[in-house]
Parts: sequence; C-alpha cells; structure tokens
Amino acid sequence: MEENKNMPPIYVVSGGKGVAGHTIVETMLIQYPDNKIPVIVEPEVLTLEQVDEITDKVAEVNGAIAHTMVNHEMRRILKEACVQKNIPHFDLIGGLSDYLDQTLDIRPVEQPGLFRLRNIEYFRRVRAIEFTMAHDDGQQADKIKNADVILTGVSRTGKTPLSIYMAMFGWKVANVPIIPGIEPPPSLFEVDPRRVFSLDISIVFLIAQRSNRLHRMGVQEESDYVNRRKVRDELDYAKRICEKGGFTMVNVSNKPIEYSANRIITMVTDCFGADKWQRDEV
Repeated sequence: MEENKNMPPIYVVSGGKGVAGHTIVETMLIQYPDNKIPVIVEPEVLTLEQVDEITDKVAEVNGAIAHTMVNHEMRRILKEACVQKNIPHFDLIGGLSDYLDQTLDIRPVEQPGLFRLRNIEYFRRVRAIEFTMAHDDGQQADKIKNADVILTGVSRTGKTPLSIYMAMFGWKVANVPIIPGIEPPPSLFEVDPRRVFSLDISIVFLIAQRSNRLHRMGVQEESDYVNRRKVRDELDYAKRICEKGGFTMVNVSNKPIEYSANRIITMVTDCFGADKWQRDEV
C-alpha cells in the first residue's frame, strides 16, 4: 500500500506513561492490515506548556491525537487546543470518566498511572516473597547482600514467620540461623549492619517455645535443645555475634509479629529514607 507510506501519525497523549492509550490505538490499527500509520506516545503531559508544544507539533504534520487524560482540567485544556488548531482528537476515557463521576457521586483522585503503580506494587510483593522463601534459614547465604533486611538469631526466635510477614509487604528478607559451634557465613558481616537485626528472646519464653515444638513432634524433652544452660549459651553466643557485626538487637519475647515487623521497618526507613530502603533489583 504505497499510498500509505507517509500517513499522518497518531499521537497518544497521557498524563501517565501512555501504556493504556497506546494499547487501545494499536488494538484498533491491527484491524487494518499493512497500515503505515505511526503511533507516537507523549507521556506525562501535565502542563499547559506541554499541551501547546505537542498540539503545535501535531498540527504541523496533520496528525491526530488520542488521549487518556484522567485529570479533568488537563483533558479540557487539551480538547480546546485540538479544536483551536483543527486537530482530530479522540477521548479514550472521558466518556467513561464522566459516567463514573455521576454514578458514584464521588470525585476521582485524578492521579495518572495508578493502575500501573498498583501492578508494580503487586509484582514487587511477589518478588519479595519469592526472594524471602529462597533465602530462608540460611539458604543462598552468599546472596543476602541483595536483601532489604537480614534477620538472625537462634532457633525458634520466629525468624521465618517474621520474614514472610514482612515479605507480604514487599520487603525482601533473608534470615540466617545462629548455631553454637558453627561460624555464621562471611556474607553476614559483609552487608550493611544497619540492615541486620538479631532477634533476642527471654530464655523462659524460648524454652517454652522449644518444648512445645518437641511435644508436637513427639520427641522427649531431655535434650540440649531445651537444657537451660545450653540455651543460655546459645543466647550468649548470638549476642556476641550481634556485637561483632554491629547489628541491632530486637527483643521478640511474647511480642506479636506485627509489632516486631513495624519496629524493624521503622528503623530501616528512618535510617535509609522512606523511598530508599529498597535494595536495587539484581
């Protein structure tokens, strides 16, 4: 179709990334095989100056505009500019937005990209859970540098449930067990110590936790696992590891998971900033 070689472009104008508008336009164009219409996305259009610049450019090439402006005022400004400059324009969401305004009788938040942000948040949580499960109980210790938070402590201090709880909120958590007579992995002392939290617990509460576990397993309690002197040695060893690494000790004795998680999250965000606590994806 030689005559379509220099077809005027369709500009997708959006206050967000323009993904939805681009998808709609391409979905329509695919119904016209071999068309040569270029599609150009103009994202994050938030000012009158941007509207003027884009509509001037579109008018010059006799193009058309398809837009997904969720902000009512910016939508109005764009439409008026298109009418003034005789630009064909297609409002891809305005009709539905007006209908929802009337039906729901509430004002929309008018924030571009919310759907995309929600998807990003969802997948961030999924990745955090996958990471946390893969780095539970000392697994892949050589990669804990990629964690947002590292938990450490002796057996039955609740490292795994606390890790998973935090992961559900998008935190990539690794946990490393402290075992007397076994040196922790070198990687534990190579990460930023401000991200490492040693879970401390009262000896009475810890022995009770371990006794309950043995009871559920049908195992006799006459073992070092619940021997008071041995358990005290374990806790003292964990404390020495904590001091050696310069880690933060968090007492979890009889504390709900939510409390311990909120405390750790608050310390990390206070330290690194509410928008910079997350480690870069690798």
